Amino acid sequence: MKPTYLVTLVVFLLLSGVSSAADQRPFDRMDVFELEWVSNPQISPDGKRIVYVRNSMDIMADGKSARLWLIDADGSNNIPLTGDDIDESSAAWSPDGSRIAFTSSTDNGSEIFLYWAANGKSTRLTQLDRSPSGLSWSPDGRQIAFSMLVPEEPPVLVTAPAKPKDAEWADAPRVTTRVMHERDGAGFIEPGYKHYFVISELGGTARQITSGDYQHRGTPQWSGDGKSLIFSANRNDDWELNFVNSEIYSVSLESGETVALTDRNGPDEEPRLSPDGEKIAYWSFEDKIQTYQVTQLHVMNVDGTDKRVLTADLDRSVSGIAWDRGSDGVYFQYNDHGDTRIGYTTLSGKSRVVASSVGGESVARPYSGGSFSVSSNNKIAFTHGTPYNPADLAVLDGRGDPDVITSLNSDLLDYRDLGQVEEIWYTSTVDGRDIQGWVITPPGYDESKTYPLLVENHGGPTANYGPWFSPELQLFAAAGYVVFYPNPRGSTSYGEEFGNLLFENYPGDDYQDVIDGVDVLIESGMTTEDRLYVTGGSAGGIMTAWIIGKNNRFRAAAVVKPVMNWISKTLVADNYFMYANYRYPGQPWESIETYMKFSPISLVGNIDTPTLVMVGTSDLRTPLSESKQLYHALKIRGIDTALVEVPEAFHFIANRPSQLITKVDHILAWFAKYPADE
Repeated sequence: MKPTYLVTLVVFLLLSGVSSAADQRPFDRMDVFELEWVSNPQISPDGKRIVYVRNSMDIMADGKSARLWLIDADGSNNIPLTGDDIDESSAAWSPDGSRIAFTSSTDNGSEIFLYWAANGKSTRLTQLDRSPSGLSWSPDGRQIAFSMLVPEEPPVLVTAPAKPKDAEWADAPRVTTRVMHERDGAGFIEPGYKHYFVISELGGTARQITSGDYQHRGTPQWSGDGKSLIFSANRNDDWELNFVNSEIYSVSLESGETVALTDRNGPDEEPRLSPDGEKIAYWSFEDKIQTYQVTQLHVMNVDGTDKRVLTADLDRSVSGIAWDRGSDGVYFQYNDHGDTRIGYTTLSGKSRVVASSVGGESVARPYSGGSFSVSSNNKIAFTHGTPYNPADLAVLDGRGDPDVITSLNSDLLDYRDLGQVEEIWYTSTVDGRDIQGWVITPPGYDESKTYPLLVENHGGPTANYGPWFSPELQLFAAAGYVVFYPNPRGSTSYGEEFGNLLFENYPGDDYQDVIDGVDVLIESGMTTEDRLYVTGGSAGGIMTAWIIGKNNRFRAAAVVKPVMNWISKTLVADNYFMYANYRYPGQPWESIETYMKFSPISLVGNIDTPTLVMVGTSDLRTPLSESKQLYHALKIRGIDTALVEVPEAFHFIANRPSQLITKVDHILAWFAKYPADE
């Protein structure tokens, strides 16, 4: 690569040992089935052991498996927690570190199990009606709190006539009166409300603590005296349509009395009680009704008094809250220019960076995100990712460099010639802003040659790509493409002002940010004007459709799970109630011209680019009808197109390994129909 065109160039190198070139071959589609990665590491209170989820692909079941593994903090004794060949998750150490509560799959749904660290034995603790989530130990280790659905009977509008004996009539209609009645990835939502329960460490009957027609989904926290649960929920009268709002509450285990500790107009989420039992840390923002709003770290007394912001000077969204052992400060997670970091702040607001490269859990495309936990002696376990490895397990003890104590993919990726990932910065021609992106060069890349360029647009649009391993993008690079994936305006991890530039203007100047990056790469000599291809999914599909509606520079395009018509999308998708005013002013019927102005279908008359359209048949977020609008319009206009419907796939179209492979295969096959001129 010729570096003269770059404002900044960072080359990420392999952190693990590299085999000789003779031992390596490019990453292959069947390698997808061999990938493994770490998620949700939970370090023991004394910092000596870590239980984590070891995720892998199952080639026979065409799915993902998740097993709990236990490892010493020095990397030794890495063993399965139970050895059972079933999915396990939600591990939580008891306060004294003697036991681990976790959930495990059964024929009738998940149940709570208990593992004893001293002897390695485990047993089922519950026999519940529905699957539990959000396990939390009481301070004395004698009870476990969790969330579980309490079902209710669906509404019935009529009483059907009695059918004759042995008659086979059609099923009765399904009636719903709820605002949110379906969810992408799950389908129709069973009627009912999630509530908090507690159960003895010895098992027995679970007792329901919360009540009312409200949803209680997060992990509850115990008060210091063990007499109350502290949690976040939206228990306001208008909770269904005022979906952004939530408060932090305390509920008495004895009386069930529920008291609101916050009253902000906006979300108050992820409460975490300090070890001394005196304070609650949480994240929040004042809802200004805009596309992107930065969450800030707050702290208050346990009774809800003396609320204050700890991260007022950090223009980044925080999450993943954990107190230090002395109740003197709080650890948190945030994204900065595509990199996920762990930060720490004192109660006076003095903050520092603790760790970076916290990620690698999003195994498909290079989205940011990761997870961590903190022991009582401030040792940190976290997921550590690179451009060349999915998440491994890392441990940080003090302020030195972390120790990466697993290497789950060394047996595979050390023997693959991966595309090299480079960060680039360039200047937007719109307003001179600095725009970030990444370039993956093909294996065997030769700077003296030019290559076809494949642009991959991220979803969201309020999300961000980063320097993380992506099998999809590595497969594109292995096919001989230079892959460019940018973070244009509207992307997160730049701050609130940058992320909110798409408010009532989406798609907008983010289009030009992407095109500016393409022009920079052409100027560099890596590619040429006649060798351009473009793709993206969800918001990336919207951007791809917008790009080919604005220009005819690309030889071919693959539009994946797009929104083509904001009016139909907004009133059909599972999250139909979440867009008005936060994205565009008013409801669709109140602002038809605005909604259509930003709908890619308005540009379909300009499209001359051969276009593949791809969508999952069970996609509820960008429904099948959106993709069909583009496909049908292009067929009417005589533009070369094909509609690829992935059976039973939800919005995460590459959820199953074979779906990830077929997604990439179809895109590459379509682009191969329109080869670049040599």
